[in-house]
Amino acid sequence: MRSCDTLPARKLLLLLLLFCAFVPAPASGQTGGGQTRPGEPTIIYPEGRGPSPAARPSESACGGFIEQTPQAAAGQIVGAEEEAERRIYKEGDMVFVDAGAQAGMRAGQEFSVVRPRGQFRSKFSRKSGSLGVYTQEVGRLRVSRVRDLVSVAEVIVSCSDLLPGDLLRPLPTAPIPQARSEAALDRFAEPTGGRTGRIVLARDGHEMVSRDQVVYVDLGAEDGLKAGDYLTVYRPDGHGTFVGYGDEVVANAHRGFESDELRGGGFSNQAQRVKDVDGPKSGETVKTPAIRRRRPPVPRKVVGELVVLRVEGRTATAVVTRVAQEIHTGDAVEVQ
Repeated sequence: MRSCDTLPARKLLLLLLLFCAFVPAPASGQTGGGQTRPGEPTIIYPEGRGPSPAARPSESACGGFIEQTPQAAAGQIVGAEEEAERRIYKEGDMVFVDAGAQAGMRAGQEFSVVRPRGQFRSKFSRKSGSLGVYTQEVGRLRVSRVRDLVSVAEVIVSCSDLLPGDLLRPLPTAPIPQARSEAALDRFAEPTGGRTGRIVLARDGHEMVSRDQVVYVDLGAEDGLKAGDYLTVYRPDGHGTFVGYGDEVVANAHRGFESDELRGGGFSNQAQRVKDVDGPKSGETVKTPAIRRRRPPVPRKVVGELVVLRVEGRTATAVVTRVAQEIHTGDAVEVQ
């Protein structure tokens, strides 16, 4: 049998536990004897943050460029640990490079891996001749072991499949530009009078791009362009036009646009107004091309903004920071 003497003690303990459960604990960090009401939220203010980079690592490491004078390579990929099973390599794979201690290789060195694609010209550019050699950045390597004539390296970044024959270059030293504070894109911004050029190419062969994608412009060091410069992207009149005016051939009025019985008026729903409003309703109509030819200058169509990541002799690599709509290759750019 249970002892009756222990029952009151258990009841007292239970009541004490219930009391403690319903009494709110004092808020931590109170000063001056202030009281915190039950259920009152605690506000934590964020600490100040530094400016963020304008481009992600995938853009800065994998952007590519159009270089006027190709640099000498520090070596090339000539094989890999798994070359008997496959010939394309990715992040984490160990590859062989045809440069070793005699070429100054050291364990821990990192290199950019590039793939030149040949001389590039553009119908959009006002610059004559070749703009340079379009060169893809396909990844990055870190040397892990060095022999006399060959080195072993690990793929630490793969922008795409790495292949035998891809070249090693020193890592770029220019810092990534800092992003500006977010603001709405001014779609009717007036021209600044700065240098103008065109988007001549986009990474991976895209012809329409949006935010955070990489493009190449035909402005470079010879035009005074610098890494960190911002460019306004606008669409020249007529470029990127998919709407034609060949359908503006319907007569303004014609017998057959109305029924014989109900007499709807005989007006076409597809025609513009008549030029001579005092003439017959079947007279010559106003056409959109004529209106466009005679109108005063209208605001240009601003479609986005770029920031320059890398500058070559005749070109520059940039990333899209803001858009009003999709950006096309051939769209114009102006230095802000």
